[in-house]
Amino acid sequence: MAARYQLRKTGPIRLKKQNLNRNKMEAHYYNVNLLWTSDRKGKISSPELKDAIEVATPPPFPNGIQEIWSPEHLLTASVNSCFMTTFLAIAENSKLEFVSFNCAAKGKLEQVEGKFLMTEIILEPTLVIKKESDKDRAERVLQKSETACLISNSIKSKVTLVPTIKFNTIAV
Repeated sequence: MAARYQLRKTGPIRLKKQNLNRNKMEAHYYNVNLLWTSDRKGKISSPELKDAIEVATPPPFPNGIQEIWSPEHLLTASVNSCFMTTFLAIAENSKLEFVSFNCAAKGKLEQVEGKFLMTEIILEPTLVIKKESDKDRAERVLQKSETACLISNSIKSKVTLVPTIKFNTIAV
């Protein structure tokens, strides 16, 4: 049995003043280097990571290259992976028991007033929970995860959450 809901981004979570000072995190920097390799391709790497990623202009643009990660894919993946890591932290703190989590994401590229923009990122998580009685809590945890996602809060694209919640019907 699956439930499907469309939820919209509601804004940042408001934290109590005393919690902000106690839990304040120092600034972090994430280092990324880019090396142009040929044509419309390059490699991105980080001194903090072991794998490099090939990137290219996507096919909708002149001389775009298929089957290589584009900035548009990476932005969409960034929102999706941040949503997952935020969900995992909030689910753990909320003691929400779940069997599986996966999330499809779609980034919408449009031309607005002569500029190309990623106008919307649609997140479609599927969450399988252990108990049907946790459905409302699971919905709240998913919504809170999207609202608290630091990447979603850092971009001007609209982020739309369309979750599916299923119940584990297999006896363990």
